[in-house]
Amino acid sequence: MSGTEIIAAARAEGRELLNEVEAKTLMHEAAVPVVRTILAASAEEAKSIADELGYPVALKVVSPDITHKSDVGGVVLDLADAAAVEAAFASIVENSKRAVPDAVIEGVAVQNMAPAGTEIIVGMTTDPQFGPVVMFGLGGVMVEVMKDVTFRVMPLTERDVRQMVDDIKGRSILDGVRGAPPADVAAIADALLKVAGFVTANPEVRELDLNPMLVHDKGAIAVDARIVVATD
Repeated sequence: MSGTEIIAAARAEGRELLNEVEAKTLMHEAAVPVVRTILAASAEEAKSIADELGYPVALKVVSPDITHKSDVGGVVLDLADAAAVEAAFASIVENSKRAVPDAVIEGVAVQNMAPAGTEIIVGMTTDPQFGPVVMFGLGGVMVEVMKDVTFRVMPLTERDVRQMVDDIKGRSILDGVRGAPPADVAAIADALLKVAGFVTANPEVRELDLNPMLVHDKGAIAVDARIVVATD
C-alpha cells in the first residue's frame, strides 16, 4: 500500500494515529532514512521476517491503544535468533494484554537493530495560528526531561535548518563528546528538509515525530516514527 493509500485508508476509518509500520512506510517514501520495519501477525511470521531482515532484530507491539510500548513490556531488543524472536513475540502479546486488557493488537513489528548513535528528535506539529511548524532537538528521554528543542514555521530553507541545529542548548553534544565522533549535521539538515517537504505534500498530516533518530558520523536513521492525520 502506498503512502497516499495509507493516509486515505486511515481517514476513511476515522483513525487519526497511524501505526508504526504505516508511519515508517510514509517516511521511506519521502526518502527519510528509517529502520526497515515489517508487521507480523504471528510468531511464525515474525521468525520469517527476522530471517529475511537479518539478526539482530527488535520486536515492538503494534496497537492503537498502546502509546508507550516499553512501559507495558511491549518492546524486546537485540534478538539474536529465531528462538528468541518466537519467545519475544509471545511475551510481548502477553504483557500487552495484561497491561491493557481491551487493547486491539494488530500484530508485532519486526525491525533491524540500528547501531548506537546520538539521539535526536525530528518532527512537526500544527500551530493554530502559523500552521505546520517543524521541530528539532535532542531525542529519546532528553526531549522529555530537558525539552531542548527548537521550532521553525514552514517553508524551510537550508539556512533555516542549519540554524535549528545550532539553536539547541546541547549543540556541543553533536560535535562529539568523550571521544565520540561528531554527528553528521548535513544528514540532520537533510532529514529536516525532507520532513518539511513531506508535510507540504501531505496537508492531512497534523503531527509527526521521529524519536529517536540516531545520528552517526556518516548518516542518520530513525528507529521510531509517529504520524497523526486529520480525519475531517
